[in-house]
Amino acid sequence: MQTVLFIIHAPAYGSERMLSALRLATAIAAQEIETVDLRLFMMSDAVTVGLPNQPAASAGGGLQQMLIELVEHGAQIKLCRTCAQARGIVDLELIPGVAIGTLPELGEWTLAADKVITF
Repeated sequence: MQTVLFIIHAPAYGSERMLSALRLATAIAAQEIETVDLRLFMMSDAVTVGLPNQPAASAGGGLQQMLIELVEHGAQIKLCRTCAQARGIVDLELIPGVAIGTLPELGEWTLAADKVITF
C-alpha cells in the first residue's frame, strides 16, 4: 500500500487548480490497481473548500460532492488550523469527514508519505 499526500494551497474557486487536485485525488481513490492511503491537507485559501453548501458550478455537486466521495473512499481530509483561523472559519460547520488539522500533523503525514503532490 502506498501513502499519497496532497498539499493544496489553491483557492476553492477562482482557478481550476483545486478542481484539478480533487479530480486527480478522485482518480487515485477510484483505481483498483493498488490500495492507497490517500490524505489531503488544505492550506491558505484552500481551506474554504471544507465549508458546506457552496453553490456548485455544475450539476453533480461540484467540489463538495468530490470531497464527500473522497471521504467515502477512505481519504483523510484536513484543513490547516492556522489558515482556517486567519479566515474566520475554524469554528464553522465543515463538510462531514473534513476536519481541522495542524502543522505537526502535516509534518507526520509528509514523513509517512510515499508520494507528495502539491497544487
